[in-house]
Amino acid sequence: MRLDKYLWAVRIYKTRTMAADAIKGGKVKLSGETPKAAREAKLGDEYQIQLGELQKSIRVIDFPKNRVAAKEVTNFLEDLTPAEEYQSIKRLKEYRFVFRPRGSGRPTKKERRDIEDWMGED
Repeated sequence: MRLDKYLWAVRIYKTRTMAADAIKGGKVKLSGETPKAAREAKLGDEYQIQLGELQKSIRVIDFPKNRVAAKEVTNFLEDLTPAEEYQSIKRLKEYRFVFRPRGSGRPTKKERRDIEDWMGED
């Protein structure tokens, strides 16, 4: 199965085009090197995938015939990402802040509500 199709089928990327673009952009590595999107994924291959701030590592276990449900993903890949990586991402989300240019003044009531909605505050 093509690498881009595999990453799409196991729900790493939302579309196959996004998977192909990520591979071309160097966000997917196999043994430290960037493969091509058309490369055949093989059983046992270990990929390092950069998803925003998260550096995810996966191992190919099996190949799905089509895109699989989220609950079935564990049948087709093994997540090798250390728990510390997920914890650091969680910490980053907790300490996010909103940048406002100097001299722009206090936010209006609407801007404040938009900021609170964006940050997920009640």
